[in-house]
Amino acid sequence: MSYEQIRYDVRDRVATITMSRPERLNAWTPTMGRELYDAFHRAGADDEVRVIVVTGDGRGYCAGADMQSLKGIQEGTGGGDAPAPADEARTRGADAAHPALATAYAYPCSVPKPVVAAINGPVAGLGFTHMLYYDLRIASDRARFTTAFARRGLIAEHGSSWMLPRLVGMAHACDLLFSGRVVDAAEALAMGLVNRVVPHDELLARVYETAAEMATLCSPRSIRVMKRMLYTHQFTDLAAATTEADAEMLASFPSADFREGVASFLEKRPPRFTGR
Repeated sequence: MSYEQIRYDVRDRVATITMSRPERLNAWTPTMGRELYDAFHRAGADDEVRVIVVTGDGRGYCAGADMQSLKGIQEGTGGGDAPAPADEARTRGADAAHPALATAYAYPCSVPKPVVAAINGPVAGLGFTHMLYYDLRIASDRARFTTAFARRGLIAEHGSSWMLPRLVGMAHACDLLFSGRVVDAAEALAMGLVNRVVPHDELLARVYETAAEMATLCSPRSIRVMKRMLYTHQFTDLAAATTEADAEMLASFPSADFREGVASFLEKRPPRFTGR
């Protein structure tokens, strides 16, 4: 698939997906949604990729759904989110460990590799929702966040009312959704919406440092299993989670990555993990 509204690059085992409509603050369109979906699954299936970074082109991260699309919905002339990503997610994500992880916009949770948002500027609406399903969020100190839904006569979309309280707690989720106010990077960090805030000019360097550590020092097999456990265990209880964890630990012992992890530690050298 060729891309019109994103860029895709792989370097040093890290795939970078850049939303690229800078003149519109990378506002989301149906085309961008389809291209992002394709890029995520392309990176997920590529053995040369171990970490996925998502960022925005120019001074914005993602300003939410393009207002022309919203106007089209209002006027009954089409627009809005195309059904293709949802349909493809249900089809191509049918082997996800839980059905919810194969649905539209939640699919980054089912990609078997870490997904890191490098939030370089304003993020709103659908851009805000989509980043909730990434594993890590690292923000520039110039980043700004808003759900915006209540101020457009809309509601919390695509499961964000389920995911947001799990990240920031119910009180903060109510604040962000009911007010639609703009939150700066420092407040986003304090409430747990982002993992880290870094100086704007250092954002990508710091994100790639984090990605490089995971790509070179951590077992892809371990990350793959733990990511699946983290998300699927949101739908189960402690007893079931513990039972599965015990079984997965036993399955780790004969793995090549476990042998390499022990050997590299004893031999005091960097690991050479294969993901097996």
